[in-house]
Amino acid sequence: MRNKSSIAQNWWDYTTLDKKILNAAKNLDEKDIIALSRTGFTVKFYETLESFYLAEALEYIWCWKQATKSNPTGICGPIGPTEHLPLVAQLVNELEIDLKYAHFWAMDEWYMHGKEVPTANPLSFKKANMELCFNKIKRELMMPEDNLHFLKADNIKEYSNSFNEVKCLIMQGGQGEVKHWAFNDPTKREGNYLYNPPTPEEYRKLSVRLVDLHPLTIIQNARTSSGGNISNIPLQALTVGPLETWKSKKVSIWHAGNHDNPFGLRLTTYMISKKITDSSVPMSLLGDHPDVQFNFYRYGIGLADVEMH
Repeated sequence: MRNKSSIAQNWWDYTTLDKKILNAAKNLDEKDIIALSRTGFTVKFYETLESFYLAEALEYIWCWKQATKSNPTGICGPIGPTEHLPLVAQLVNELEIDLKYAHFWAMDEWYMHGKEVPTANPLSFKKANMELCFNKIKRELMMPEDNLHFLKADNIKEYSNSFNEVKCLIMQGGQGEVKHWAFNDPTKREGNYLYNPPTPEEYRKLSVRLVDLHPLTIIQNARTSSGGNISNIPLQALTVGPLETWKSKKVSIWHAGNHDNPFGLRLTTYMISKKITDSSVPMSLLGDHPDVQFNFYRYGIGLADVEMH
C-alpha cells in the first residue's frame, strides 16, 4: 500500500515514495551529485549565472545552426527559466544566423475558459517567448511564423505531428516543485490509479494534452509569476507530453535553484541516475531516455538539511 500524499491526498506526488529513496536523496552533497553522471545521463555544474544562462542560450544556437532545407531542426523550450531568452536573440543577431529552416516549440501554455490564455494575459507563455526573444531578432534573420509551434486548444494534433516532421534536437526544461518538466504533473489518485500511480510505461505513452495541475504547481507558479497570489494561477494547462519528449534527441534540464528546492534537485538527480522510475515523480521517467543532461548553477544547489530560522 503506497503512502498517501503529505501535500494533497487526492494526488500522487513524491511524498508517496518509499522513505528509503527520500532519505538517500536528501543526504547527497555536491560531490555526490556530480558523481551521479552515467552513460546517458550527464550532470554538469556552472560556476556563475552568466555562464549558466549563456550555455542554455547556446543550445538554441546549436540546434538552429544544424537546420537546412532538407533537414529542418529545432529546439523545444520552456518559460521557467527565461533569463536565457534575450541572450538567444542577441546571439542570433550578432552572429547573423539565418533561421529560415529553424524551428521552435513552446512546451506548454496556460488554459482558461475553454482555451489557451491569450497573449493579452500577462501570464501567457507565448507572450513571454515573443517579447523576451523572438520579437528581438532581426526581421531578415527571423524564422517563418509557421516554424514557431505554440500550443493552442485547437492544434494539439498538429503540434504533436510536427515532432515527426521536424527533428527536435534538444528539449529544454526547468524542474517544478512537483518534479515535472513542462506540465507533466503527477496524476490524481482516482479511478484506475486510486491505489497506485500510472506505471512508467503508461505515463510515457501520454502525448500533448490538457492537464489538471497539482496544487504544488499552482503554488509554485503563484510564487514565481504572481507575487504569491494563488487565485491568479490557472488550474489547467496544455503541455508537451512524454511521447514527444522521447522523439527529442536530447533532454536538457536547467537548475538555477529558483524553481525547485534543494531537496527536489537531489531527488530527481538520484532517481534518474539510479533508473528508479516512478510516475509520482514524473522527472524520474527521464531515467529511461537515452540522452539527458542536468545543468546546475553550483551555488543554487543549497542544502537539504533541517535548518530553523
